[in-house]
Amino acid sequence: MTTITRNRLHEEKSPYLLQHADNPVDWYPWGAEAFRKAKDENKPVFLSIGYSTCHWCHVMARESFSDEEVASLLNRYFVPIKVDKEERPDVDGVYMRVCQTLTGSGGWPLSIFLTPEQKPFLAGTYFPKDTVMNRMGFLDILRYIAEQWENDRERLLENADLITEHIGKQEDTAAVNGGENLIEKAVADFAENFDGVYGGFGIAPKFPTPHNLLFLMERYEAVGGEYLLEMVETTLTQMYRGGIFDHIGGGFCRYATDRYFLVPHFEKMLYDNALLILCYAEAYEITQKERYREIAKRTADFVLNEMTGKNHGFYAAQDADSEGEEGKYYLFTPEEIIAVLGEEEGMGFNRRFDISQKGNFEGKNIPNLLRTEDLSAAPAKTLQALGEYRKERTRLFTDDKILTAWNGMMIAALAVLYRISGEKTYRHAAEEALSCLKRYAVKEKTLLVGMREEHTFGEGFLDDYAYLIFALLQLYEGTLDETHLLDAINFCDIAVDHYLDKNDGGFFLSGRENEALITPVKDVYDAAIPCGNAVMSFNLLLLADLTRDEHYQQLAEEQLHFMKANVGKQPRAAGFFLYALNRNLYPPQEIVCVGEQAGALENVPLKTDLRATLLMKKPDEYYPLLNDEATYYVCQNRTCLPPTNDLRKLYRHPHKS
Repeated sequence: MTTITRNRLHEEKSPYLLQHADNPVDWYPWGAEAFRKAKDENKPVFLSIGYSTCHWCHVMARESFSDEEVASLLNRYFVPIKVDKEERPDVDGVYMRVCQTLTGSGGWPLSIFLTPEQKPFLAGTYFPKDTVMNRMGFLDILRYIAEQWENDRERLLENADLITEHIGKQEDTAAVNGGENLIEKAVADFAENFDGVYGGFGIAPKFPTPHNLLFLMERYEAVGGEYLLEMVETTLTQMYRGGIFDHIGGGFCRYATDRYFLVPHFEKMLYDNALLILCYAEAYEITQKERYREIAKRTADFVLNEMTGKNHGFYAAQDADSEGEEGKYYLFTPEEIIAVLGEEEGMGFNRRFDISQKGNFEGKNIPNLLRTEDLSAAPAKTLQALGEYRKERTRLFTDDKILTAWNGMMIAALAVLYRISGEKTYRHAAEEALSCLKRYAVKEKTLLVGMREEHTFGEGFLDDYAYLIFALLQLYEGTLDETHLLDAINFCDIAVDHYLDKNDGGFFLSGRENEALITPVKDVYDAAIPCGNAVMSFNLLLLADLTRDEHYQQLAEEQLHFMKANVGKQPRAAGFFLYALNRNLYPPQEIVCVGEQAGALENVPLKTDLRATLLMKKPDEYYPLLNDEATYYVCQNRTCLPPTNDLRKLYRHPHKS
């Protein structure tokens, strides 16, 4: 048996691919070379898709991809390809759709068997190495497919053709659903599935899905309904109290494995934390409860302290595993706490944060506030001491890719946090990160997927444009710096030119600069993050309001029409689109800030409602200055209240306290 000591992944920049560079599996990166080899040698392809901080990816790597017997079968009978889903969301999008179609579910690691023409014929996620009970093991799957490829290849090829044809078909577009009907159906679904005791929706596992919470808050602000706010507040409070929030270092883990939000899946993703900052900031704006703003700030501070590079871009993720054990970095014994803090302070911390001899997770403890009504954070000095001890005790791997789309989310979150807090640290961090993207992720006016160690990669996808536009619009409303609005217009025009389906509506994930795969992807439902089509719905609506340009108004109306026609089967899964749709049905107040320059009005955003649309204008016949001073016009549905020089006289939303 020949062992591959270093395969073709060793020259890649992706941390996920580099984690597999020393596997005995002769991995190829996605590309022409691998598929040419499959055609020349008439072999099927095994495609493995994952990401660097994925726990079950690590498990399958240890059990199978590091195993000589598995590697021997893969290298002999297959061409194995490894893909980082964060670098190639298009590849992941196509084959995740295959997996969901064939198995009814998806996830990572994603395991797909293909023909040399990239057509799938079998799909799954994690497979154990050996067959256990009714779960077929990876070794047996490899042997079975190798035998079928040799003796019954025509059937596999026929199946591959049928699957490819099926996933390439667009669902029949239903009659356009009324916006109110979609929203009411989604709200009823959320209410039915809401866990009124422990927050969240369903039983377990529980994902934060902050875009759904944003929709429920938007609906509450538009039409009222205390039960809407109750669902949001219960969920936000319980997530903070539980172990899914890191009570020592700040920030949120990926999801909870239980009903109570106690035990998380310990990886921390940039996108979750960005979207949750937006949620807690909005909850603060609605309720004026200081706790929500503090949680948003602690989450942002975690990102700035632990997930920010020297070039000011934001890293993608932190791992769930430390030294081969899931969650080891986050777990404590009572003795450890006392050794760091001393007897009196340590025992007090243990009582309040549920640190016991029995333990609350595999004999050790996840700090949480589920057993106390005191929801205040521990003193900063205490958190610093425990944080420094934790870093010295175990190592936590960080995926240091700087992804354009995810950085866009965090820039937007920091812009909103600046707007509600007035703390310029957050504005500065957002603007520095934007400068990083402009330096590295813009190529001849088009976007790239991201960068790592000064090396850029990948032609951008729709999500890169959608989230960067979203970030620019939030920065504009947070600073009234017109440069951000002009940049948003520029990138929106490129997105429309490169990604819009001008025949059937909506935006494709891939554009004309991207590699053509076996079928185009046009997402309408949200996944872990809002889909690009939903974000573009919001962007186009806001651009139409800010520019008064009929071109963007028409694009926005067409995008709303497309989305309404395609999310009727499951509107609850289109939360961010419903967030945008509700704002269209119930337009927020519009505050026109009239002055010679934005700098003179930099405090405007700090005294206005987040739901308000902010627009900077120079004085003209329609918006003259009052008393030759900075003047503010508050408008609703194109009707304005009398102008004022006093921000305190601005109309505030009726649901504000």
